Amino acid sequence: MTEAHHPLNDFIEYPQDEMLERAKLNYQQVQRRHSIRKFSDRAVPREIIEKCILAAGTAPNGANHQPWHFVAINSPKIKAQIRHEAEALEQAFYAGRAGEEWLDALKPLGTNADKPYLEHAPWLIVIFSKKRSEEEGEQKTNYYVHESVGIATGFLIQALHNAGLGTLTHTPKPMSFLSKVCGRDNANERPYMLIIAGYPSEDATVPEHALQKKSLAEICDFI
Repeated sequence: MTEAHHPLNDFIEYPQDEMLERAKLNYQQVQRRHSIRKFSDRAVPREIIEKCILAAGTAPNGANHQPWHFVAINSPKIKAQIRHEAEALEQAFYAGRAGEEWLDALKPLGTNADKPYLEHAPWLIVIFSKKRSEEEGEQKTNYYVHESVGIATGFLIQALHNAGLGTLTHTPKPMSFLSKVCGRDNANERPYMLIIAGYPSEDATVPEHALQKKSLAEICDFI
């Protein structure tokens, strides 16, 4: 049986000089993306978050099973609960559970166990990975789950930045408490990452260390 296919009718080809200009402009835009740890509590309309999550849902993925689920949290009560649970874990992390080498690597960023942004930012988005998907009532194994959800997470961060919002990735260890908080405590799903999204506060800063990006020669070979 031959599967149905549709013509590729929305691809746009640009002249090569315009291609280069678009590539330069995109690079300039993503250079302005920074992980921040001080957020304003200014409201961000739900519709903006919805569109960014829809953009994340277009990411390439294994067998088009789309093995992800997003939980967007605006509730002050739930954000406070997440902060409480995360900070308890972070206290143990910074008290030595992480190990000396890991803690030394974090020192230039100035991070610590306090995570006030988990309450201050208007939105927290928890990304879950799914081992299996349901299609027409039938459970199907998902493939390349980690890779697929990682790509979707990148799409989401880029979409939020493009919309004009600041972001931060957060991965408390273990993250199992997020499953319970979000009402998704089942064997099929696991929390993959927590994204904080909102406007930067007026006193937001970027660590100098975070501005040091590797050169093209350090990250790429052309063969």
